[in-house]
Amino acid sequence: MSQPHNTSPFNAIPPVVGALALAIIGIELVFYLGSKGLVGGPQSIAWRLATVQSYAFSPDILAWMWDSGVWPAEHLVRNVSYLFLHGNFTHALFASVIVLALGKMVSEVFHPLAILAVFFLSGIIGAVVYALAWTNAPPLIGAYPGAYGFIGAYTYLMWTKLRMVGENQSRAFSLIALLLGIQLIFGALFGGSGDWVADLAGFVVGFGLSFVLVPGGWARIRAMLQHD
Repeated sequence: MSQPHNTSPFNAIPPVVGALALAIIGIELVFYLGSKGLVGGPQSIAWRLATVQSYAFSPDILAWMWDSGVWPAEHLVRNVSYLFLHGNFTHALFASVIVLALGKMVSEVFHPLAILAVFFLSGIIGAVVYALAWTNAPPLIGAYPGAYGFIGAYTYLMWTKLRMVGENQSRAFSLIALLLGIQLIFGALFGGSGDWVADLAGFVVGFGLSFVLVPGGWARIRAMLQHD
């Protein structure tokens, strides 16, 4: 008679997705403990502010680099480092939940390197679109553009599945419509920085990349081009 296996639900989380979520929560936990004076001494209270000043994505700095043609490494890193900085614990928690939930579902199809490509390219391009969309935009922080890239990849998988079974493919976009709707309502009621533009751009990038990054995607595109 076989014995039941007591497996942890965390075993099902792919290492690359778990590492991203752990980095998000781990950095936030350090900031939280520092803000309470539990680690680092008195100066730790200002850790979050100092780190945001050094590593948040800055549209002004991007504009300066573009105009000057100078691309210092300490500023280029902001295009990805901002994804791991958040305003508070709740901000980071929701981002990590999206990364874990959607990242896990996408990783059932995508290669781990493709997972990283979706997250970071969605974050990078999302930040650039944010800078182009708004004048005098404040610095951008938060993993949401990368997390929305996972939503885009998941939407692509659902879109493909619905096409295969002959159902209405527009249903695949219900999740992004719901999330953006909630975000816009909260922004209208309580004000916002316009960072939803970065999130939407991240979604579009994740969806678009999936045509190539999904297993067999590039071969399928090449066959279509050769056929034409």
